Amino acid sequence: MILFGLEDLMRESGEDYLEAVLELEHEHGTVRLTDVAKKIGVTKPSVSRAMKILQSDGYIHQETYGAIELTAKGRLKANQVYHRHKTLTVFLEDVLGVSPETAENDACRMEHILSAQTMERLSAFVEEQKKQG
Repeated sequence: MILFGLEDLMRESGEDYLEAVLELEHEHGTVRLTDVAKKIGVTKPSVSRAMKILQSDGYIHQETYGAIELTAKGRLKANQVYHRHKTLTVFLEDVLGVSPETAENDACRMEHILSAQTMERLSAFVEEQKKQG
């Protein structure tokens, strides 16, 4: 059994926030704290704390009460997480036949723990399956 420490939980949570900001940016253009809170299902104070941490780590930029913007570093990380999530969702749904809701929920958890090597191979497998079918 693998036990996760606080650092792992913070990394996972931060990745979820970055992915949410990226998705909201694609949907609405401008991303506000309230939008992120609704998307993730947490309180605005929780999002505010997370955004301060992500800003101090160089992943986002946000003026006080302003829109949330991904930095180049944040956009790269958010795109990586988003790609992992979508690849896992497709694999679980299309290859394993898992229901869309279960695939979405499981992919959200799995995207944080799989190694880069496993994700590369899984991504290549999913791409090959798309070409064949």
